[in-house]
Amino acid sequence: MSKYLLNKFLFTVDRDPELVERYREDPADLVTWWEENEANRILNCIADERSTWLAFTDEERAALTAHDHVALFRMGAHPFLTLTLFIAMFERDNTEPLQYQKAYGAALAEFSLPYPDIAT
Repeated sequence: MSKYLLNKFLFTVDRDPELVERYREDPADLVTWWEENEANRILNCIADERSTWLAFTDEERAALTAHDHVALFRMGAHPFLTLTLFIAMFERDNTEPLQYQKAYGAALAEFSLPYPDIAT
């Protein structure tokens, strides 16, 4: 399991409106595409600079595909990265102010200190 790769996915998808929409509409396709094309790209380097060893585990891939922020948090994904990305994807579906953020927090209510380690 790679907390780095989970967080890299959340970070890079959140910063591209087209990827946000692809992740919202067809998460399995986007996760597969991103893992094949972006996972091994080194951040802030030219496109030809790549590593070769990074890949999601089946558990990570399943949680990303299911938009399961609780499972992602349990695996060590940073909660601010999941929150900002998921707000971009799902806040528009709610009619009340902060409705999505409250539901996000309520879903994480099962956790108490010490929280899962989010350090990469």
